[in-house]
Amino acid sequence: MVWQSISQSINVFIMEAPEIVPADSKSTLTPQHKPCCDVTATIELQGSVELAHVGSGVVEGDLAAIEAYKSSGGDIARQLTADEVRLLNRPSAFDVGYTLVHLAIRFQRQDMLAILLTEVSQQAAKCIPAMVCPELTEQIRREIAASLHQRKGDFACYFLTDLVTFTLPADIEDLPPTVQEKLFDEVLDRDVQKVLQATWGIYDKDSVLRKALHDSLHDCSHWFYTRWKDWESWYSQSFGLHFSLREEQWQEDWAFILSLASQPGASLEQTHIFVLAHILRRPIIVYGVKYYKSFRGETLGYTRFQGVYLPLLWEQSFCWKSPIALGYTRGHFSALVAMENDGYGNRGAGANLNTDDDVTITFLPLVDSERKLLHVHFLSAQELGNEEQQEKLLREWLECCVTEGGVLVAMQKSSRRRNHPLVTQMVEKWLDRYRQIRPCTSLSDGEEDEDDEDE
Repeated sequence: MVWQSISQSINVFIMEAPEIVPADSKSTLTPQHKPCCDVTATIELQGSVELAHVGSGVVEGDLAAIEAYKSSGGDIARQLTADEVRLLNRPSAFDVGYTLVHLAIRFQRQDMLAILLTEVSQQAAKCIPAMVCPELTEQIRREIAASLHQRKGDFACYFLTDLVTFTLPADIEDLPPTVQEKLFDEVLDRDVQKVLQATWGIYDKDSVLRKALHDSLHDCSHWFYTRWKDWESWYSQSFGLHFSLREEQWQEDWAFILSLASQPGASLEQTHIFVLAHILRRPIIVYGVKYYKSFRGETLGYTRFQGVYLPLLWEQSFCWKSPIALGYTRGHFSALVAMENDGYGNRGAGANLNTDDDVTITFLPLVDSERKLLHVHFLSAQELGNEEQQEKLLREWLECCVTEGGVLVAMQKSSRRRNHPLVTQMVEKWLDRYRQIRPCTSLSDGEEDEDDEDE
């Protein structure tokens, strides 16, 4: 489906990864306890022990415990009672009234939030280009690994040598409507390894980008740590929270961020996106919900992800101005990709400019739904300023323009001619699969055909 959570100024699609269901996801947790004559008391005790066990799993990062609890019908909205908090015996971690969602937010378990806040897992089979062409996908992964280099000097960050932006082919519009619907059902939705999906259209199965992220954070720790610490201090003060942490406390939090980068599949924080912008050498724009909310609509906390991440520690001349776009909602990211220019001029909100038949230009809003400028993350004290100064900074790092409706947008440019040949082959093989599908003919159509033959 078209991603419509931002504004009418953007026309992009959400790429989907296949659902991965652990082999033991249907197993239930059976706490050990002594038999009790009171059946009601037994059920309540089992529920308390089970919820306490799962709550401990959130703190310890046990994803399997969360999946098992939810698949067995556990209530994720149930609050911890005083007895359960005493059972857990960790007052620094657990409070009366907390739900599993509260705990996941408190301990920054984004991967668990994705599970807890998703009401029903979609079981529809997915079919994306990377799945149809495994041989080409492996070649692309090798190309990505070969294009990763480490900069010499004090700021020894890794970077990619190639500028690649994934787009859906305009040829999709030539398919019959029923085939188009099937294609979009199988390729668009949620839960992807966002950065490589938005650039090369594949998953980071071998954790090549993840390793570059970890190594860059480790080798350039001083540079990124300084930005992170200053930004966190400013962000807290902007909400009226004035506090001072000991250096040991800052270091503990930083060590946690470093540890997440080294774990394949672990959730990402804002700092990791900032580092990825440097590895890609291009801006990353994240659109997302402002608050975590329960199914009941209760606000549980700020998400803090929406905004623009610029590769501020590189020289501007070393970077590209064409950004990639990610969506963030319900605890997970999605790659937002445009459709190629079909050669017929502008395409509505997608705003493909007819400057070159081979170039697709997609407008990416730099304002939120209230037309307020998106935050630029990890600015230094010298770079922070009023909205006018931040807009000036955005125009320096991005190629911007203002739409007829007065919306400031960044221009994402992509070109099939300049795209990587392996990516082009992969997409063509994937699209051929749908070209060979014959659309279903309705009964009425068949009857009309028979009538024509009789005549």
